[in-house]
Amino acid sequence: MSTDAPTDRQVQILRTIRHWIAGHGEGPSIRHIGERVGLSSSNSVAYQLDRLEDLGLISRTGRRWRSCRLGP
Repeated sequence: MSTDAPTDRQVQILRTIRHWIAGHGEGPSIRHIGERVGLSSSNSVAYQLDRLEDLGLISRTGRRWRSCRLGP
């Protein structure tokens, strides 16, 4: 498995973020993402978000994940 490609779970997270931003104008909370993709630990969600940020697939303007957006 390539480290440059998102995992299936990360693709689910990206879809969740895209859908939420389209409907609400800002990123979803970590808890909301976890509920949608089946992760009960907020640390697990934060880890996946960090990996997506490292891959350049999402970015955020502040420290909070609600400020995230798709792309760099």
